[in-house]
Amino acid sequence: MRASRCDLLRWQFDLTWSLFDYHLERLRPDDFLWEPAPLCWTVRRDATGAWVPDWAETEPDPIPVPTIGWVSWHIGWWWGVTIDHAQGRAPRDRTEVTWPGDGTSAVGWLRGLRTTWLTVLDGLTDADLDAPAPFPWPQDSEHTVAHMIAWVNSELMKNASEIGQLRMVRAASSK
Repeated sequence: MRASRCDLLRWQFDLTWSLFDYHLERLRPDDFLWEPAPLCWTVRRDATGAWVPDWAETEPDPIPVPTIGWVSWHIGWWWGVTIDHAQGRAPRDRTEVTWPGDGTSAVGWLRGLRTTWLTVLDGLTDADLDAPAPFPWPQDSEHTVAHMIAWVNSELMKNASEIGQLRMVRAASSK
């Protein structure tokens, strides 16, 4: 039996999520704000008490090592904005996306994004995959919704490996 393109992209997402969830289940509260290097990006409370990420409009050189908190915020930002686009909503600005404030809430936030993303994926047909991608490329690009879904899968896998590596380095360095 030949799988549809939607089925294949969904399979790829489910595989990526299972690898990510392996690390999410093993994170401890102190892992999120652990700073792995002197030059690092994290999330910090601003004057209003909201948790905001360190950020630079131009990528610094050298690139700071992110904390797990920062990477989890980053996932929430790009994935939330992708969902906004996919559902036809006005996308939020980066500065409107704040980190939930602790590890348990961050994991819940990411799992909630997964649930919403599954709704997006389950509503698609193979014909929908050929439509122009609303994000993350410019409007005049030739990328399709299929490209956008494949990008989400790839970006999530990259961020999952970053979180996994940070988690394992912290666990190994504390022994």
